[in-house]
Amino acid sequence: MSKDRIFLFATHDEILTGKLTDIYFIRTQKILKSDGLDRTNVGAEFTVSGYPKNYKWIVFGGLRDVLKLLEKKSVDVYALPEGTIFTPRDFNGIKLPVLLIMGPYGEFLVYETPILGFLAAGSGFATKAARIRKIAGDNVLIVNFGARRTHPAIAPFCDYYSYIGGFNAVSCIVGAELLGKAPVGTMPHSLLIIYKFVKGDHSEGWKAYDKYMPPEVPRIMLTDTFSDEVEESLKAVETIGINRITGVRLDTPSSRKGNFADIVREVRWKLRMRGYDKVKIFLSGGIDEDSIPTLLEAGADGFGIGSAIARAPFIDYAMDIVAINKDNKWYPISKRGKFDGLKQVWRYEKNGKIYYVVTPFDSEPPHPDAEPLLIKFMENGKIIQKVPSPDETREYVLSQLRKLEIHKLPWE
Repeated sequence: MSKDRIFLFATHDEILTGKLTDIYFIRTQKILKSDGLDRTNVGAEFTVSGYPKNYKWIVFGGLRDVLKLLEKKSVDVYALPEGTIFTPRDFNGIKLPVLLIMGPYGEFLVYETPILGFLAAGSGFATKAARIRKIAGDNVLIVNFGARRTHPAIAPFCDYYSYIGGFNAVSCIVGAELLGKAPVGTMPHSLLIIYKFVKGDHSEGWKAYDKYMPPEVPRIMLTDTFSDEVEESLKAVETIGINRITGVRLDTPSSRKGNFADIVREVRWKLRMRGYDKVKIFLSGGIDEDSIPTLLEAGADGFGIGSAIARAPFIDYAMDIVAINKDNKWYPISKRGKFDGLKQVWRYEKNGKIYYVVTPFDSEPPHPDAEPLLIKFMENGKIIQKVPSPDETREYVLSQLRKLEIHKLPWE
């Protein structure tokens, strides 16, 4: 009963036991079992069914939790490696299968719903993070400030996939723990408001931060609480000292009049004129893809991204049976509008561009340099392919971003 729950979110046990499914799967399971058909061996593939119109590529995410969900079930699982960048359709217009489950349908039909959710959210967060990283470039600090912009139950998941998508760090404690990292953040306005009221000068809050925070915490001072951002930034440097301060953070809300880029530009100029060139300028508050280039040009060194990542568009996926095994032979079958049969996805580079090609599962490579992307991760419920660490996956994403030059697709 909902009244017995402290918070309204699913438990791990409820997900693992299939209670996070749509009711028609429970009914289907009962019907198939009644006629002895629940052990029918099927091949079920997952493809992208919907995504934002301005997205030309997607970062595959969610595999970690899918494998945890299917572990010890009598199924084989093939999938793109976590963090693989792919186009929803191949060069010939065929939808790319990103995940393939092979085994008795009764073993996994109740998990279709949560699997789709894992993939939708994981790919959504990772893709948005990668898009922001690609715009910002390799050397700009980007921290996930999104925990306050989403449901607490999903905040660590958002942190995890924003990190592998290219962010440098996260502010949420649990999210950082799952990544094996230290959480990163500065200070809230409330700290400075209290010192202003009690001590008469909010700069006493900066001093307290410097005094009580351990040495490994960067001295980044919030400088937009009471007065002009430029004057507060200069005051913060002079209060803490050029040899101790790391940077300043401007959290100018959209409701405040003025051009954010011009404010940054003035702060940068006046810091430089006083010999404070090494002071970093960190920005937060409504930062997104469209504002980053202008703010970088103005002199920003890093960003705290909240709403843009927490509200990232999820990627819609669909699962479809595309083959059934009878007498140890796979037969292609699917509903109308789908491409039946077991498939492999290949990727290769040619003339500086990246191509994706879908072929029947046992076909020869379409190009001498083509690499197969659907890798066997699970055999009869046992994970046989180690999922790389978050750091390894993040570097995999970044390496793909650096050479990303997707060919123009024929249906665009």
